[in-house]
Amino acid sequence: MSFILSIETSTPICSVAIHKEGELMANTDLFLEKSHSNSLTPLIEELLQHCDLNMSDLSAVAVSSGPGSYTGLRIGLSTAKGLCYALDIPLLSISSLDSMTSQVINFDASENICYIPMIDARRMEVFYKVSGHNLKGIEKMSNLIIEEDSFNNLIESYNKVYLFGNGSLKAYELLKNVSDKFTWIKGIDPTAKFYGEMAYEKFKQELFEDLAYFEPNYGKEFYSPKSKKKSFLDLNR
Repeated sequence: MSFILSIETSTPICSVAIHKEGELMANTDLFLEKSHSNSLTPLIEELLQHCDLNMSDLSAVAVSSGPGSYTGLRIGLSTAKGLCYALDIPLLSISSLDSMTSQVINFDASENICYIPMIDARRMEVFYKVSGHNLKGIEKMSNLIIEEDSFNNLIESYNKVYLFGNGSLKAYELLKNVSDKFTWIKGIDPTAKFYGEMAYEKFKQELFEDLAYFEPNYGKEFYSPKSKKKSFLDLNR
């Protein structure tokens, strides 16, 4: 019997879930515009108690492989790695974008369609990935500054292009003027609740991550603005 704990912290939503052989047992999502560091561990402990499980009952931990918030992803990964080291269990990674697409994959039964999950990367930039009706990747994950001609190749090839995620509305407001093939789906976010099937398949195939070296795909390099405060060395030059 396998119990997999899933952790998703790539956006302002702090999300945890427990699945038994791919089937959801319990999940909790906190919508917080602040660091997940104070919330994540208590959520995990409460969820285990709710499922009448101990830490030692866990078979693996699944965590977001990105893209998304640099700080959020670091918090999720460090927590997941700590649990895996302490419990001597494997680490699994799940794409935040794929977890979003899995929520809407049955939205349209047509085959000539594509899905574009988008995570906000500020201003008009998004992290995105293009997938087909069977979750098969059409374009790999990347970051993009949205312009009117950003997806011209897709509207030429597909009957419908579905946009969703917290970066999708700003894209849709621009792209809907280009073609009526673009359709916006509201209320889709990365959440651990939808990790179950993907995580269980990876677990069965032993597609584990290296605990020492695994890093999430942040989508782009972390940028930290230089402090405007003068340092001690600057003041004494």
